[in-house]
Amino acid sequence: MKVSNITNVDKFFEVIDSCKGKVELVTGEGDRLNLKSKLSQYVSLANIFSNGEIPELEILASEKEDIDKLLNFMMQG
Repeated sequence: MKVSNITNVDKFFEVIDSCKGKVELVTGEGDRLNLKSKLSQYVSLANIFSNGEIPELEILASEKEDIDKLLNFMMQG
């Protein structure tokens, strides 16, 4: 799923942390980074945004419940 215009990065990470299954960021090169890892969160996302906003990401979630959480976050913020 593609997510875009994430302005509340802290809340985004809270949603990621609450997911039960794997949540991965797909890079432009096709690599998959585990977003449940704090180190991956800081290292990978620090390279994606510099002004406090994440313009667009491709994220894969392994559990339907987690997909629903992410979609809810994107709709309600």
